[in-house]
Amino acid sequence: MKPWQHEQWCIPAASADFVAAVEDVLDLYAQPYDPQRPVVCLDEKPVVLHADARPSLPASPGQVERRDYEYVRQGTAAVFVLVEPRGGRRHYAPGPRRTTQDYAVQLRYLADAVYPDAQIIRLVQDNLNTHGPAALYATFPPDEARRLRQRFEFHPTPKHGSWLNMAEIEISILTRGCLSRACPDLETMCKRSAALEVERNAERRTITWQFTTADARTKLHDLYPAVQTKVD
Repeated sequence: MKPWQHEQWCIPAASADFVAAVEDVLDLYAQPYDPQRPVVCLDEKPVVLHADARPSLPASPGQVERRDYEYVRQGTAAVFVLVEPRGGRRHYAPGPRRTTQDYAVQLRYLADAVYPDAQIIRLVQDNLNTHGPAALYATFPPDEARRLRQRFEFHPTPKHGSWLNMAEIEISILTRGCLSRACPDLETMCKRSAALEVERNAERRTITWQFTTADARTKLHDLYPAVQTKVD
């Protein structure tokens, strides 16, 4: 580039923010597996609790189980999903809410119970307003919040880019395995999710991510800012 030339971005800055976050996450996924610097994906799923309005009819020879389409709404709950795609480890944490404090408790669980010896935990998550290091200071005393903050490296997905979070894949598996049938209460949801977690962790089920930065530059080309050369 000539000294009198400069780059001018021709698409609003929001597009540049988008592709910068996309490439940050994709570059992270492409790095070799390092158990001392695990990559963990976090997300939450809201759940509507339903109870059957009438008892179901159990399965019998030649007849599948029959359930009435009516249900009784039993309130709501949420489940935090934390998955280490390369390590084949995940944790499902159902609860009545998904507040800032609930999120901070999950970070402490990762830091102290799951990866106490890791140098740093690289965390992929979306831009929900309860996510981020501020949640630690809103939940714990300053010294504890700072200790936990130093254990994490945050990698947020871009707005409208939650598909980049591999926790979405794990949520899909959790939904099919535990929530395809009506869940009447939190206790039932805890039992179902715990059983699935034990099964998948025992089998060390990993997630293989194949979409790369090179793919993004080809397939998402229209979302990248265009660079023009302009003479001052």
